[in-house]
Order: sequence, then C-alpha cells, then structure tokens
Amino acid sequence: MSRKRRKSWACPSSCARINKRGFTLLEVLIAVGIFSLVLIALYSTFFLSRRALDVADESLLKLQEARFFLDVLKREIESAVYSEDKPYTVFKIDDRDYYGRQTSRIIVTSLSPLIKGLSKIEYAVEERDGRLIIRKSMITAFTQASEDKGMDLLEDVASFTLEVKLNDRWVKTWDSRLAKSNPEEVRITLVIFIRGEENGGDSRMPFSVSETARPRIGRKI
Repeated sequence: MSRKRRKSWACPSSCARINKRGFTLLEVLIAVGIFSLVLIALYSTFFLSRRALDVADESLLKLQEARFFLDVLKREIESAVYSEDKPYTVFKIDDRDYYGRQTSRIIVTSLSPLIKGLSKIEYAVEERDGRLIIRKSMITAFTQASEDKGMDLLEDVASFTLEVKLNDRWVKTWDSRLAKSNPEEVRITLVIFIRGEENGGDSRMPFSVSETARPRIGRKI
C-alpha cells in the first residue's frame, strides 16, 4: 500500500505580519467611548435608585412620626378629666386659620406619664418661615406657675384639625366650661407634607392621617 503524503501548509510572510498587527488608535478610542457610556449608565441607575430609597426612607419616617403623634394625642383625649367643681380642669378646642390652612388648638386636662397627677396639656400650631409646626406644652394642672415643658413635635404640617361631634354634626370649637361636660367623640385629622419625585424633581405631596378619640372617664366626675 502506498502511503499518502501529508501536505504541509505554511503561512506566507504576509499572513504573519497581519497576525502581529495591534489595535489602531481609532479602535482604542471607540472601545474607551463604549466603556464610558456603560459606566455612565450604571452610575445613573445607581444614583436614581439611591435617591428613590432616600426619599422613601424619609417619607416613611415622617409617616411613623405622624402616626405616633396621633396615638399619643388620642390616649390623652381618652384620658381627659373634667369636673364643674374643679376649676383647674378644662377641655377646650379652638379653630384657627393660617392663610387658608386649617389648624386647631386643644387644651385638655389629662393623665400623662411625664407629670405626676393631672396635667394641663396644650397642642398648638405655630408658623415659622412659612411652615407650620405643631408644638406641645405641658404643666401640672394644680398650679398656674410657668412650668412649660414645650417641645416641637411635627414640622412641615399642611393642616391639623380637631372636630367634636355634637347632635350628629361635627363642630370645630368646644369648651367644657360652657358645655358642662367632655365631648363624646373627637375626630383628629392631620395632613403633612412628604417628599416625592415629580417630573424628575423633588416635590412636596400632602398625606392625610386621621383618628377618632372617645373620652372614657366620663363627661363628669
């Protein structure tokens, strides 16, 4: 049998020169440009995601503060104490308006863990630099001396209203010294501004929370 010879193929000198050729300047610039575009896209995605998370965290914190505020105020209203023969007891709600934004002020004699015995607690709205702030002050109910322990509770408030149910309708003022009793039911409505993103920019959006309190101690003691 005859063996077939294997033909060896050798690359010509021109092929060797082609294999050893490197990248041109234009190819390097194109590669760098594509890589830069990818980095910019990744950074933009990360920045937008981080910004959205920051807005969500801040809004969630404000909503938690608003809910805690309502829970405390509800407990204090439900623990309200009033008696005709005890002049230091009071339950009073006033209606106020700040340039079209509805606000209320409440003064109530109630029980508080911060002061021994009965406390005279006041919630009022103040305006600072065009923004509404809810402030709470508290003194002992048995003295007229100035023992104010005031503190700011909520900032950037849109509205804060208290309404009392009277004869199947809601009214915005109440004075137990005139009514001779505590109200049967109080509706609390709080509207706060939270951060939002609209059309690619920051904005403030109103968010409303509400609660209903019913004094438990009774109209008179």
